[in-house]
Amino acid sequence: MTDHQRRVAVVGAGMIGQGWAITFAQAGYRIALWDPDQAAVPRAMDQVRRKLEELATAQLLSEAPGILMNRICDHATLAEAVSDADHVQENGPEDLATRRALFAELDALAPAQAILASSTSGMRPSSFTEALPGRGRCLVAHPANPPYLLPLVELCPSPWTTAQAMLRTRQLMLDAGRRPAALHKEVDGFILNRLQGALLAEAFRMIGDGLTEPEDVDTVVRHALGPRWSFMGPLETIDLNAPGGIRDFCARYGALYEALQHQMPPRRWDAALVERIAAARRDDLPLEDIAARQAWRDRRLAALARHQAGQTET
Repeated sequence: MTDHQRRVAVVGAGMIGQGWAITFAQAGYRIALWDPDQAAVPRAMDQVRRKLEELATAQLLSEAPGILMNRICDHATLAEAVSDADHVQENGPEDLATRRALFAELDALAPAQAILASSTSGMRPSSFTEALPGRGRCLVAHPANPPYLLPLVELCPSPWTTAQAMLRTRQLMLDAGRRPAALHKEVDGFILNRLQGALLAEAFRMIGDGLTEPEDVDTVVRHALGPRWSFMGPLETIDLNAPGGIRDFCARYGALYEALQHQMPPRRWDAALVERIAAARRDDLPLEDIAARQAWRDRRLAALARHQAGQTET
């Protein structure tokens, strides 16, 4: 099956659903877009059109926005949207009962050969697929946000997800220009949010213990960890930070990092701590300016994507 014949149903037309529609349209796939709130679909189509125009301005599209929009069709019913799908990408709210009910519908309505993938940020796929007759075709395909600017897709199986379902999803994502990262078995939060959670936990702990300020935490990441991690991961980072590679690094600094772990006990994100960090952020960015700052973020990510696209990858 060629890319232009692939049919993807995007279920849920919010921010992530819109991002998937853009991503799959760029890959040449045919997209059926549906949302339980029918008023949300025309708004989503307008947002997708606007974002495609912004990507064109940033020189990140190989085809005109109008051509890509022609690959995206909205549907009045879920049954219509998934009727001929090869892959279904669900983007519902992070509510277990809602997701269970939706996957039950998808399993009943989608063609037997269709993959059913969830964009959930942290739910184990077993928690909402265990009772399904077609549970072997169900998995998590969690994107980074926004999906059309950050190519990562985490693939997480349940205990009953078939190897074929994982392989088919991986190939579909690769063909769409994504960078899949797979787990061997399910775990809360997958890879991205567990790594991000570890950094956030220590950031909150250090602020809560009075060791530093929120702006200083962001300064460290913005001006050291972030630039390095924008083109290589933490393991490659330490491999390059010692003359003899990662074994040398661990020999030099392993004891330090082991000792630090004992100084990092879990700390509750209580209301006072959250308020302190939120107040610091609101001093820097009033709440009414968040949307504008999100647009700024996306422009910076677009510039980074454009830069990285011109680099030779090894």
